[in-house]
Amino acid sequence: MRQSPALVLLGIVARNGIVTAGSLPRGVGPEFVKFYDIKDTFTCIGHPSITIPASRVNDNSCDCPDGTDEPGTAACALLDHLSPEQPLPGSLSGTTNTTNALPGFWCANEGHIGAYVPFMYVNDGVCDYELCCDGSEEYGNVGGVKCENKCAEIGKEWRRVEKERKDNLERANKRRRTMVKESKEFRRRVEAKIASLTEEIKELEAKRDELKAKLDEVERQERFKVVKNEGPGKLGVLTGLAKTRVNELRDTLSKVMGERNQLMAKVQELEGILTEFKEEYNPNFNDEGVKKAVRAWEDYAAKKAGEVQEQLNEIDVQEVMKEDSEESGINWKEFEEDETTDTDILYSFEAYLPGPLREFLHSKINLLRIWLIENGILADAGSERSESRLVKAAREAHDSVANEVNSKRRTLEEQQRDLEKDYGKDDIFRYLKGKCITTEAGEYEYELCWLDKTSQKSKKGGGKTNMGNFERFDFDEADEEERHDGKGLGRGKRVVLRYENGQGCWNGPNRKTDVWLACAEKEELWRVSELEKCVYKMEVGTPAVCEEVVEPGHVKDEL
Repeated sequence: MRQSPALVLLGIVARNGIVTAGSLPRGVGPEFVKFYDIKDTFTCIGHPSITIPASRVNDNSCDCPDGTDEPGTAACALLDHLSPEQPLPGSLSGTTNTTNALPGFWCANEGHIGAYVPFMYVNDGVCDYELCCDGSEEYGNVGGVKCENKCAEIGKEWRRVEKERKDNLERANKRRRTMVKESKEFRRRVEAKIASLTEEIKELEAKRDELKAKLDEVERQERFKVVKNEGPGKLGVLTGLAKTRVNELRDTLSKVMGERNQLMAKVQELEGILTEFKEEYNPNFNDEGVKKAVRAWEDYAAKKAGEVQEQLNEIDVQEVMKEDSEESGINWKEFEEDETTDTDILYSFEAYLPGPLREFLHSKINLLRIWLIENGILADAGSERSESRLVKAAREAHDSVANEVNSKRRTLEEQQRDLEKDYGKDDIFRYLKGKCITTEAGEYEYELCWLDKTSQKSKKGGGKTNMGNFERFDFDEADEEERHDGKGLGRGKRVVLRYENGQGCWNGPNRKTDVWLACAEKEELWRVSELEKCVYKMEVGTPAVCEEVVEPGHVKDEL
């Protein structure tokens, strides 16, 4: 635990603080050396009108309003523009409500990297090796604390880690360059597809227009024909009626044959009964009714034996009852598919006319009929009649091409929207689109699908819960400590993918997820946290947001 930032004992000042003319005061950083070329006096950096004796530099007392006379002590550590206004005895500003012109106490850290330590850390009895590895900020040995110089070992470890970081960053950048190359190829394919579709649509539209003109001409010619085939004609109607009638007769014959077979079975049964009765009755039994019945049966049997009956051939009946087809009965298709109608036969006399005369008369009659219809003299019954096969074929050809044009137009519009869509710098997220990464945290498995959606699924089973659908790219400032494993956001501007309008929470809003991206060698979902109810944060590593290697000490934002 740090000690109170009170002023160090005057003995420390007597031992280490007094500055002699021509010497460089303790704690001065390289960029401020020019201000401390002290001879007999020192001029305050932020207040050049104030000059003090050189002996008062680092004397543990704030003489300059900006604290520049104490670069090597904690005397001016309380100077802060956020401090409340209050008297500061011995200070020309008269208050702590001001700003220190110096960034802190400078540690040279030879063998490592020099750094500034906050003034309040100077001589506080704590070794701040993370900032001042040479221990120079504890020169006063307060409380008997003596900080050894550990810059050699700390610097060696730092250089090892830094080399590893640079190597990882180089590999990440190498993969990013590959991703950019692939993304450009994906974009080129989209552009080529658009160009190809544009040409195809242009050709199809010309073909469609040509077929539409042919369809209109065929419809016009068919509508204004003098002789029209009104459906199947009388012969066709007769064929349909005959087919229906034949089917009805066949059904009736089938029923009659069934009833006939049943009656024949009953007759045979009665004849057997009467035959047995005649043979077994007692003739001596004086019953006139029985004798009369026996004589009647003998007459019936004699009459039946003398009759010549025409036997019905069962095979012929079965043949008649078979369904009509190409192999048996009537082949109705020959009549149904025949396009020749009664009107065609009626007007076939045109075939006997000479060719030139037939064409002349036909064209003149057609032109006259067209003129009469267009001028309202003759009614146009064409719309009330069914289309001919010629019109149907022309319409189907036109509709087929028109549908193909519409389909390719929809595809073209999709490709154009994809080309205009924001895929980030260098279009790099084209490479990642549709790919997914997952991680496990607690009792859930989380999934991020690039430019699509985020979701969670319980390890105990069940379906996925939508945590948000991709909406847009954004930027935000990250402010986190660097992690030793490199799997962190760090500090600076970061790309943030906004996923919104996910599945609704119970008694809450729709879920949404902010996906924060940081540079990494591969796509990896590091952490998932719920900042507030149904608002999630994903920290993700990807080469997509990496930049080139920069020197230590310089800050370069990602994207």
